[in-house]
Order: sequence, then structure tokens, then C-alpha cells
Amino acid sequence: MFEEQVIPLPDDTFRLLRDFIHSYCGIYFDDGSKFLLERRLNRRLLQRQLTNFEEYYHFLRYDRKREDELAMLVDNLTTNETYFFRENAQLKAFSHEILPELRERLADRKTLRIWSAGCSTGEEPYTIAMLMLESGDWWRDWQVEILGSDINQRVLHTARKGVYKKGALRATAPEMTKKYFIEEDKGDYRIIDGVRELVSFSYLNLLDPFKTSLIRDADVIFCRNVIIYFDREAKKKVIESFYDKLRDGGFLLLGHSESLINISNAFALRTLVNDMVYQKPVRGK
Repeated sequence: MFEEQVIPLPDDTFRLLRDFIHSYCGIYFDDGSKFLLERRLNRRLLQRQLTNFEEYYHFLRYDRKREDELAMLVDNLTTNETYFFRENAQLKAFSHEILPELRERLADRKTLRIWSAGCSTGEEPYTIAMLMLESGDWWRDWQVEILGSDINQRVLHTARKGVYKKGALRATAPEMTKKYFIEEDKGDYRIIDGVRELVSFSYLNLLDPFKTSLIRDADVIFCRNVIIYFDREAKKKVIESFYDKLRDGGFLLLGHSESLINISNAFALRTLVNDMVYQKPVRGK
């Protein structure tokens, strides 16, 4: 059995790659992460039949196929582990407190826009859609948009298919599984069409101002367990973008291990019954 070839990553090329990746998608590798970057990207060099990391850096910067490779690079550098109904206390705050507040406040215009930023394989936006269905029929004559976006094309492909292994349902109540999933051969679970129809998916880099400019007037933004990969500078850019995309009074829901401390003071921290969330203040109040 032959060992896989390991191509060394020189210090100067590591810094070039590290800075390029950071400017592209916000993920930052400190000096102690050189081995991690070397190990995760070795296979990309071998698959591209490149002999060293200098060639790979040049490929990422200038080759006509760079966009395809950048998608593969992000796929290799990010962890996409997620599941339905993750961080349930926050979801209860959304369904039992935020939705009723928005229902009352937005009753005149009857539009609701929810953005799952960094949606991975789609469990989060589909969970949001199920919670909407569980909230009653009040929104049936509304224009409701639930958008899931991610920088990883592979996970978006899975999200659009809407077929999951049983492990993705480990926090899903049995009655919800029975109501919103169809069990298929080999133990796979397919989201029913009534849920899938409420969600759209889009490839989007959160640090790309042109792509994010297409999203506006959001009422709720979920961005949970995403900015933990970013350094402070990238976090500030993303949070500033979220502030611009939200309507006045809109909500920002981060992961429980994330906060805006030392990142932004533009949002108000709301203490709800079920959880704490961030809210964009209403101008003039």
C-alpha cells in the first residue's frame, strides 16, 4: 500500500495563499494553521497535476478555470455539519415570539423575507419553512420568501435535492418527521414538496458586495455557526452587510457561540423568553 504523496507548503507561499483565501471568503488561517492548510489542499494539487503550491497559487489567481477550483477549495476548507432543528431554543424564539411580532408589524404589506446565510446542505432553511407551516394559515396570502445561500456549490446541490440521511433528523420530533418527510429506500428521507416550494437556494459569497447587493429588505437573517471561521475584519464586513440588508426592526440570529462583542454596536440585543437575539433598531426611536 503506497502512501499518498505530500507536497510541502513553503512559509512564503503559505502567507500568499492564506491572504488570498482571507480576501476571497473571509476564512483566516493563522501561522499555526499552516499544516492544516497543507494537509487539506494537497489533494487539490495532485488532482490538478500541479507539482508545488506556488503553481497552485498562480492557478487560483489567474487560470481560466479558477472559479471552479475556488469552489473546490472552499469545499475542502469548511466544515458543513448541520442538522434539522439545530439550537431549538432559538428556533422557539423565532416561531413563538419573532414570527408573531412580524405578523402584527407587517400586516399592512404582507411580505416576509427570511435569509439563511451559510445554509450548508439546507437543513436550516427547510426547518424555517416547516416552522412557517406549523405557525398556521395566517401567512397564506402573504408573499413569503425563504432564501438559503452558501459559498459551497456541493452542499447547495444536496440542499436542492432535499434528500437526507437519518442522522440529519436526530433533533427532529417523530411527528415532524412523519409530517414533512417521505422515507425512501436505503433509509433516506426526502423533504415533501410543500416544504421545498417555500425555499430557494443561491450560490453567494458573503464577502462579495456585488452578489450580496442582490439581497435586500430582509426581515430575519439567520447566520449561525458561520462567522466563527472569520477573523475580526471579515466579521465586521459581513455584519455591516447584514445591517444594510435588514429592514428597520429586522432580526439577526447568530449561533450560540457567536456574538457581536467588539464587532458591532449597531444592533440592539433583545432578551426574549426563549433566547437572546439581535435586532436592527427602528430609525427615529
